Amino acid sequence: MTRVLVVEDDRSLVRALANNLKVRGYKVDVATDGATAVMRAADKRPDLVIVDLGLPKLDGLEVIRSVRGWTEIPIIVLSARGSEDDKIEALDAGADDYVAKPFGMGELLARVRAALRRATPSDDQATVETPHFSIDLASKKVRVGGEEIHLTPTEWGMLEMLVRNPGSLVSQTMILREVWGPAYEDETHYLRSYIAQIRRKLEPEPSRPRYFITEAGMGYRFEPASGSDGRG
Repeated sequence: MTRVLVVEDDRSLVRALANNLKVRGYKVDVATDGATAVMRAADKRPDLVIVDLGLPKLDGLEVIRSVRGWTEIPIIVLSARGSEDDKIEALDAGADDYVAKPFGMGELLARVRAALRRATPSDDQATVETPHFSIDLASKKVRVGGEEIHLTPTEWGMLEMLVRNPGSLVSQTMILREVWGPAYEDETHYLRSYIAQIRRKLEPEPSRPRYFITEAGMGYRFEPASGSDGRG
């Protein structure tokens, strides 16, 4: 079920948004101030955020910057601030779309669907194939030799970050923020444990990894066709 976080301090509007989203099959979480929004985003891991700019405790722009610092999920601004400068500032902060109040519920829901479509991998990106395993990003399934392999949610989160960036270094901080949340960005010992578990399940020789490569002190790379030895 697609999860949407609604960040809005107008409680009547929150109810209207939540009801309309729920009727259409979305799971809805709510925050009525900016500080709570940041915590809910890290805890609930929504697929999309709808956020007002004029929030108590933490401004909507700061919410956008904070969420965007560790995830690329779509963010739609819903605000009474309708000037061009306000829109530019929100988009530059990391928002994907901007809807000015008052708005039509039908239009907003269409923008939600469009944002989620853009965030869904296309057919040519949805499956990763190697000689030893395959990864279906859309269905979140991994197979080794045709047999489905179970991954924990945390293992999957780390694996997905790496395979979506083939050949590129993904920093330790980026993985920790995205998979564990901003509060864990210094807990690098988690990464060593989980990369070892991923290698045990997917690498043909876990002690001599050829797909999941360690860049010492920096992060990890996924090499779909690599034959290099990436110890660590």
